[in-house]
Amino acid sequence: MMKKRSALLLSSVMTMSLALAACGGNNAANNAQNGSAGNNAAGEVKTVKIFQFKTEIVEGLNELKVEFEKENPNIKLDIQTVGGGADYAAALKTKFASGDAPDIFSNGGYAEMDLWGDKLEDLSDQPWVKDLIPLAAEPMTKDGKTYGMPMNLEGIGFVYNKDLFTKAGIAETPKTLSELEDAAKKLQAIGVTPFGNAYQEWWLLGNQGISVAFAQQDDVDGFIKGLNDGTGSIVGNKVFEDWSNLLKLTVKYGQKNPLTTDANTHLAMFAKGETAIMQEGNWAQTLVDNITPGMNIGMFPMPINEDAAKNDKMTVGIPANLVVNKESASKEEAKVFLNWLVTSDMGKEYIVKKWKFIPALSTIEATPEDIGLLGSDVWNYVKEEKVYGLQSSKFPDGVTQEFASVIQQLIADKLDVNGWMEGMQAAWDKLKK
Repeated sequence: MMKKRSALLLSSVMTMSLALAACGGNNAANNAQNGSAGNNAAGEVKTVKIFQFKTEIVEGLNELKVEFEKENPNIKLDIQTVGGGADYAAALKTKFASGDAPDIFSNGGYAEMDLWGDKLEDLSDQPWVKDLIPLAAEPMTKDGKTYGMPMNLEGIGFVYNKDLFTKAGIAETPKTLSELEDAAKKLQAIGVTPFGNAYQEWWLLGNQGISVAFAQQDDVDGFIKGLNDGTGSIVGNKVFEDWSNLLKLTVKYGQKNPLTTDANTHLAMFAKGETAIMQEGNWAQTLVDNITPGMNIGMFPMPINEDAAKNDKMTVGIPANLVVNKESASKEEAKVFLNWLVTSDMGKEYIVKKWKFIPALSTIEATPEDIGLLGSDVWNYVKEEKVYGLQSSKFPDGVTQEFASVIQQLIADKLDVNGWMEGMQAAWDKLKK
């Protein structure tokens, strides 16, 4: 689960071109394209260990594994997943420390790319690199080199029940905090709990939610640089105060016990029509569909104040990039799999139709019917260039969990707003390099 992007010279239509230009000149890239890297002369079978965190794609990955191994009999895939709220970063460090390093693993880009830089294979010569949407290429590009394959684009915001909004007389999605509160009151009036809050989940608060408070800074990278060099501070920052007002509003108009509510519970409440709004991303499409197929749902950005123009931008990021361990003895076979995933008919079909992903490559065709109502709403914001990037990959390693703990104290009224901002600043200072 999901970065800022401005250079969006993308098509204005939903369907993207399927043409995959032939890759020439580079033997390694050509080998990866035709799969020959896995068919060594001795017929040796190599295993590619994949360690990733997107729990919602596990079933599909295992199905793709069967097909891939049929087409590449000299390569076996060992797929392991740690996610769904578990600490993937800590688990990955344990893998490397124990001598069980994966061949392919997930990386968020930016600061996380720098953190793992000495382990990352340069993938710039791979045939799919030239087809990356510029927005998707940013997090794993450094000094003109590409170090990871973005899995997809993801939007993060408020998922809402369109039918309940209509029943409550809410004609437009809220673009200001006061409009959001007015919508909440109208939903209460028809006997519906406005918000279902999964505030037990650290990633929802400390990774995705708080990103808006960073994204709405006048100069995001300058603000983060100031935090790192000590010239800036979260304490007293107006945008963070605004974000805390949004948080309080969701608690005021939310279900009881938000701090003991997990993501599965808030998804179930929403899909059953018990709540009308939840903070989620377009990945929730398949999860909601599994409970209530055909539900009339949509997405809108999270408004934190009365500036409608600033609020009407969706947080869009790259939830994960698949990278190759440059020290792996199976790194060429790992490249074969990554290329197959985004060029084979089955791989492309799973990306858009089974996983409902917004593709990160221009060569993968996607329609609104493929990616669902949520993905289509996110894609519209991308096309209109009304996006903020997910900022969490720029944070110091481990700070998202620290942020979540401090935010949960604010929710529990153990801290006032100033104490909360001091706690957020202390978390950053403790972990910054």
